[in-house]
Amino acid sequence: MAIIPNISADDVPDGADESANVPVPARAFGKPPGINAPKQHFEIGEALGQMDFERAAKVSGARFVYLKGDLAKLERALGAFMLDTHTEKFGYTEVSPPVLVRDQALFGTGQLPKFSDDLFIALRTIEGAIPAQSVAAVDVNAAGLEDAAQALGTIADQLERKTMYRLIPTAEVPLTNYVSGEILNEAELPLRFTAFTPCFRAEAGAAGRDTRGMIRMHQFSKVELVSITTPDQSDAEHERMTDAAQEILKKLDLAHRVVSLCTGDMGFSARKTYDIEVWLPGQNAFREISSCSHCGDFQARRMNTRFRNAEGKVQGPVHTLNGSGLAVGRTLVAILENYQQADGSVAIPDALQSYMGGRKTIGKV
Repeated sequence: MAIIPNISADDVPDGADESANVPVPARAFGKPPGINAPKQHFEIGEALGQMDFERAAKVSGARFVYLKGDLAKLERALGAFMLDTHTEKFGYTEVSPPVLVRDQALFGTGQLPKFSDDLFIALRTIEGAIPAQSVAAVDVNAAGLEDAAQALGTIADQLERKTMYRLIPTAEVPLTNYVSGEILNEAELPLRFTAFTPCFRAEAGAAGRDTRGMIRMHQFSKVELVSITTPDQSDAEHERMTDAAQEILKKLDLAHRVVSLCTGDMGFSARKTYDIEVWLPGQNAFREISSCSHCGDFQARRMNTRFRNAEGKVQGPVHTLNGSGLAVGRTLVAILENYQQADGSVAIPDALQSYMGGRKTIGKV
């Protein structure tokens, strides 16, 4: 049962893959800018001297990047701008959550057991365990095979005494699990949380896709939105969450569209999902920048999270929702491509200038 996905809502379009996703015309915003021979974001960033994939590959391998100078500041500015918008306009509570979590939390939100290959693992050796280099100190010739085998067995046993954590693929995991195992009071719902965190994904199965640039990274920053609601609030909350995510793009004046995902393209835990896709001139295409998902009671049942009414009677599982508000790296990509100038500089959107010390452009270092 643990690997069976959520049941889709009645109004979700049928289909096997993204080709069957259905646009939501009422949510479309803006027109793609007319740019002659637009460059892709990595060409712009590298020409500015502030985006370095080569050195990141030397240190960490593929799908990592160094951002420097104004681009590093722009990433930080975007996170602050998004958090301010969600907390001040939409009433989300800002949270600084753990980024290392236990398997139980990932089971609750649906990443485990099915998607373990896409997660990074961190281990902590418990106090008193023997370090791995002790293995090298066992001299098989001097001790004899029997004594050496016993010594190595003891070391192996102690090396297994570790606490395993996983790095979060999204702040959805710690934010949603904040209420795991609890019975909430109906009067306090909905709960709305937002967080700006690094996220880590192995990108299993992504070989050959988006191999250049920042679209598909092992480590990236994202502002997450999570809502915990009663069943009768959840459909409206889904629309409201999508409004909040779109508000960021509207304030940045970035053209985008919204599509309702079909049954074959939705995530494991979702019963309905809207994808927000931003226009990237360098790719001449719309690319996903946010997914806002209504999970119904699917995650709540896995987490054993319920609510009680004013009379104290337990009513059943809560409903949970999550969405990107937004993926910070992809928003930076969209700004570079949509605000690129003929001289190689990048204009800073009006909404971000106060976060960038009043600067209006980013130029070559």
